Amino acid sequence: QVQLVESGGGLVQAGGSLRLSCAASGRTFSSYAMGWFRQAPGKEREFVAAIRWSTGTTYYADSVKGRFTISRENAKMTVYLQMNSLKPEDTADYYCATSSSWNGLSSTRQYDYWGQGTQVTVSS
Repeated sequence: QVQLVESGGGLVQAGGSLRLSCAASGRTFSSYAMGWFRQAPGKEREFVAAIRWSTGTTYYADSVKGRFTISRENAKMTVYLQMNSLKPEDTADYYCATSSSWNGLSSTRQYDYWGQGTQVTVSS
């Protein structure tokens, strides 16, 4: 089992910034990558960003490229999502997840464990 705990969500005005954190614990040796997803009310969960623990290789959804940055701190088994230039359409519950897969990191099906989510609200 892997436990994931997100933090850092909140209310921010459009154009502002937030940093989300996700701390992993438990059987983390099986994790090759971490991802961030988001889900707005009435919509499906969508991929935001992912990062590989070993190489630091990052992947982004087109909608956040250039505004969001994913990073990791291996010693703390923690992943961060720095969100800048936030827009009202970024409003959603944000979830981190861990994957034991090498491929397909933009798909929810490749992730084994999920955090409880943290809410991000961007006001216009």
